[in-house]
Amino acid sequence: MKEKAARFVVKKRIAILIVAVALLIPSAIGFVKTFVNYDILTYLPADLDSMIGQNMLEDDFHMASTAMLVVDGMEDYQVSQLKEKVAAVPGVRQVLWADDIFDNGVPREMLPEDVRSVFYSDSGTMMIISFDEPMAAEGTLKAIEQIKSVTGEQCFLGGMAAIVQDTKALADQETPLYVLVAVLLCMAVLWLGLESTVVPFIFLLGILFPILYNFGTNIFLGQISYITKALAAVLQLGVTMDFSIFLLHRFEEEKQRCPDKEEAMVKAISATLTSIAGSSITTIAGFLALCTMRLTLGRDIGIVMAKGVLLGVICTVTILPALILFFDRAIDRHTHPVLIHELERVPSFICKHYKGILVAFVALFIPFAIAQANTDQYYALDETLPQDLPSIVGTNKLKNDFNMTTTHFVLVDDKLDSYRLKEISDRIEGLDGVDLVISYDKYVGGRIPDDIVPDELRDQIDAGGKKLMMVNSVYKAASDEENRQIDQINEIIKAYDPTAVVAGEGAMTKDLIEVAAVDFKNVNIASIVAIFIIIAVCFRSASIPFLLVLAIEFAISINMGIPFFTGTTLPFVAGIVIGTIQLGATVDYAILTTTRFREELQAGREKMDAIRVTVQKCSPSIITSGLSFFAANIGVAIISKMDLIKSLCGLMARGAIISMLSIIFVLPALLILCEPLIAKTTIGWRKAAKLLKGRKKEPEYQEL
Repeated sequence: MKEKAARFVVKKRIAILIVAVALLIPSAIGFVKTFVNYDILTYLPADLDSMIGQNMLEDDFHMASTAMLVVDGMEDYQVSQLKEKVAAVPGVRQVLWADDIFDNGVPREMLPEDVRSVFYSDSGTMMIISFDEPMAAEGTLKAIEQIKSVTGEQCFLGGMAAIVQDTKALADQETPLYVLVAVLLCMAVLWLGLESTVVPFIFLLGILFPILYNFGTNIFLGQISYITKALAAVLQLGVTMDFSIFLLHRFEEEKQRCPDKEEAMVKAISATLTSIAGSSITTIAGFLALCTMRLTLGRDIGIVMAKGVLLGVICTVTILPALILFFDRAIDRHTHPVLIHELERVPSFICKHYKGILVAFVALFIPFAIAQANTDQYYALDETLPQDLPSIVGTNKLKNDFNMTTTHFVLVDDKLDSYRLKEISDRIEGLDGVDLVISYDKYVGGRIPDDIVPDELRDQIDAGGKKLMMVNSVYKAASDEENRQIDQINEIIKAYDPTAVVAGEGAMTKDLIEVAAVDFKNVNIASIVAIFIIIAVCFRSASIPFLLVLAIEFAISINMGIPFFTGTTLPFVAGIVIGTIQLGATVDYAILTTTRFREELQAGREKMDAIRVTVQKCSPSIITSGLSFFAANIGVAIISKMDLIKSLCGLMARGAIISMLSIIFVLPALLILCEPLIAKTTIGWRKAAKLLKGRKKEPEYQEL
């Protein structure tokens, strides 16, 4: 069946290339029409109180998307004129300022102290802008961009909506550079490891097809996150490069045996499909493990990357063979000396010192595993961005001038008596870190007469059966003090109304921390179990999956434990996804090494000799692939201004090198030590070796 399909690919290669090019058109359309979400908090589970409250703010109060505009050095009449300009921007629902509560002719000194402190600072004033659509919607992002164009240098736009818009602008600016740098550096590595000067260009052309197909088919998901958009091409480039290398090496090997290049390609496709089937399935399973996350960002990354690997496999055995055959003469004509050679001394070193390698393995694994579990992480999304972005400058100005570090939105039943609502307000205001509570019932009947409160303002704080309170906190989102404060607010409001909720950045970030902690455990367990089962089935072994996962987890622990010793704080996403990505990328090397070791044993070699040949023959593929993955990510890590992307790519780049070393040194040492156990727990492990027993003829080998 495989050979029949391979012959079809070779025979119809021109038609395949025509179809492949034609499919780029719908892929491009799908790519353009796929919505990109720049708000990570929207990926929180919908059943959380913070998300329920956020939906109420959006549906009933139309305040889920807000920004604050700080204006310095303007007279009140000028601010009022500016307010009208901002209110006229398409996508802006309402602009709230002091003149919505009192007539503009009332001197600010006559305003109640609490109201004055909300809208005025020593150097300026602030207005609150609400939008028609959620903060990540295209209409809101365009509105914020237009607001910036109608305001001057004296104006500073802050808040989550403004931060999301700046995130989009920066990501859209940098993403093409990520791909360009990754491609150039990856080509440099391929040039070092491959004999033909033309092949790196063919590889990248071949990988371009599945990358574009992957982005185009994302339209069926409805949307993808900006993190997925920024990383998917780079990850797909690095992860699926292995398959291209395996196909080319096998084709070159088959050409030496068979003068007919078409027949050689048929055999190469058949053999490559067999060799990459297990590794691709395990890689896909690793990415799909991200779908177990309650934070649906994991499902977003997992599905896109799993789909990308699958498309990469399909294109490797269809489009890439057609390209190689089409450019076969150019490949043979343009060659240069290869700089990445088979390792000569390392195999003997491993065989001689495998016990010492295993001692070092144990000595490093334990402390780094503990360090990995204790590496600090941050959850404040504004910390992932350059601090000189306009939205960050504006948000910092809110903190410094208005003491508005975080704003909570408290939603309680509007059927509660006025005095009870005032009690809630007073109790919250008495909490540590609460600077101010703004609520209708706090002022009506007290400092602000009910008959002068505009209907528009009343509608904005009383809708959908809930009343809205705004709580100004001096604590930073994601801090321990902030999270404790939110717990205290929840305790107060639920004593009066069990259905009351706290919404806003602080509450959502607190839930993000709690969800991420559970997701980290679930993803690790799911990915390890899935890959363990697949390896066990592929090798028909009870021990091999344990050894392979052990070697890979060792590399992951080293990679994720280093930040603890260097005092580096990682973005929370890194702790969840890096382990899975590194596991999925490294398992290819582990399967390649173990498969070759089995082949050498079945060919009649003793285990030490088998390991020497295995390390020597597999090392060029592992080193070329590992360095390609390193190169694809290190360039992005260097140029990115977004700490989230910089950290993820930096970890993946370092992880590629660590994984490469682990598979070259640690896994062979484990195979030497445990080979007798493997033989007892693996079906057919030495079967071929028994048939060859007593033969004096040196066995022939195949290079994968």
